[in-house]
Amino acid sequence: MTHATPPPAPLVRPLDLADDATAAAVYRIGRAAYAVEAELIGFDGIPALRESLAELRSRPLNWLGALSPAGEVAGFLAWEAAPEAAAAAISIDRLCVDPAFFRRGVGSLLLRHLLEEVVPGRAVGVTTGAVNAPAVTLYERLGFLRGADFSPVPGLVMASFTRP
Repeated sequence: MTHATPPPAPLVRPLDLADDATAAAVYRIGRAAYAVEAELIGFDGIPALRESLAELRSRPLNWLGALSPAGEVAGFLAWEAAPEAAAAAISIDRLCVDPAFFRRGVGSLLLRHLLEEVVPGRAVGVTTGAVNAPAVTLYERLGFLRGADFSPVPGLVMASFTRP
């Protein structure tokens, strides 16, 4: 009896958006992922959908990517550059998965890596569309506590989460 070998898990590593190919992949994936979220939440005014590649690259963010076995970016996570104080809370700016890699654990892998390897023991905050069920489920499953919902603009309700 033979058992199918599961495909290798994506490799998580820092991303350098100074590299043109990496920046282009992140930009493409972000636009595709946010287009799906816009559909899910019924709101197409997500700021990242209007962001240029130059604006994306100029943001003072830290970037992690999940690379497929073929070396392509399957998803990424970015957070605000944290102050020097190691105890300061960090804020996730974006967590995006290429739609071609949806439902394969890429988002969980990136988030777990951030929490366990990059910023262990630090408080982490994130927001998402309140009706974005896949994102809400992911954050709750990984121990984030839901805070108050808020509406930054008419027609959009956001959910806030923190992981102490």
